[in-house]
Amino acid sequence: MGVDDAKIPVWLDCDPGHDDACALLLAAYHPSLDLLGVSTVHGNAPLSKCTVNALSVLEAIGTPEIPVVPGSSKPYCRTVHTASDIHGASGLAGTDLLPEPRRDALTHCNAILEMKEALFAQPEGKAWLVATGPLTNVALLFAVFPSLADHIAGLSIMGGAIGSDFTPVSMGQPYLDASGNTHARSGNRTPFAEFNIWADPESARSVLQNPVLRPKTTLIPLDVTHQAYATPKIQDMLLHGVKGPTRLRRMFNELLMFFAHTYAKVFGLTDGPPLHDPLAVAVVLSHHPDPNIRVALDDSGEERWDVDVVLEGEQVGRTVITKSGNGQGVRIPRALDLDKFWPTLDDCMARADEVTGYEQ
Repeated sequence: MGVDDAKIPVWLDCDPGHDDACALLLAAYHPSLDLLGVSTVHGNAPLSKCTVNALSVLEAIGTPEIPVVPGSSKPYCRTVHTASDIHGASGLAGTDLLPEPRRDALTHCNAILEMKEALFAQPEGKAWLVATGPLTNVALLFAVFPSLADHIAGLSIMGGAIGSDFTPVSMGQPYLDASGNTHARSGNRTPFAEFNIWADPESARSVLQNPVLRPKTTLIPLDVTHQAYATPKIQDMLLHGVKGPTRLRRMFNELLMFFAHTYAKVFGLTDGPPLHDPLAVAVVLSHHPDPNIRVALDDSGEERWDVDVVLEGEQVGRTVITKSGNGQGVRIPRALDLDKFWPTLDDCMARADEVTGYEQ
């Protein structure tokens, strides 16, 4: 088996986004992953800005050849919303070090067709689809090409919020109900809902209740990502690396500092920003046969869940879970091996430094 044969093919559907930038880095530079392409979706910023951001990040990390194709500009049947309060108007605010992309997005292509072609081109049971934004593109993909659900190895989603002490983490400042009573929040867009699911709940429900996809799907909710705070210690490690603060590392550090500031301002979380999206890429590595590469997930004895998404009322976008009776439900881990994750991310940044030339 050759080196390329040992790599796991991945397609990344994203809405860059500060944490999406780290997901792009991990997917592009992990030696056991083969990033086939990137599709963008409305989300943290309007689609046009998310697309430029994806191109700029790939340019910055030295992989401009990876194709980027714009997908859905709005949800299935709702008004489009963005997260400018967290990510700024551009979606990647906080740094002047992002380069202008030298390559264009594949605007003449249809994102759904590009995703289908790339994934079907891989051997059956080999490729993964990773989604770190609203699930509009993903829902359309499997609605138009349902047999793709049988073909792929897995689907990893960053999205959802469970709450109810699913994990012992804080989602930030509590909220007041109409009677003035204080409650712990489980969501980040509303007290009940995580942004990616809330932004297109119909698409999310379609994906999470697909009977073929469910046993292949891993959902990484806020309950897990809020264990992965980029603390000042982590930020310092990622900034300095082995050879000091290169231009690339300074760019990521500035992005993380902006992200940390908005999380402190909006949610009162001062330990550092939770790095949501690269954890969905790390899920793919949890399936790697080599234990030295694998990033372990804790799913408490292979728990599996049926997932519903609230579509109406004040709790719209909330993910509601019940134990799957037949073991064919969605995998929702309760923890991830962060002692392995952070050095893995730093190693990918070191590999990007080698390509971009250690420019200071």
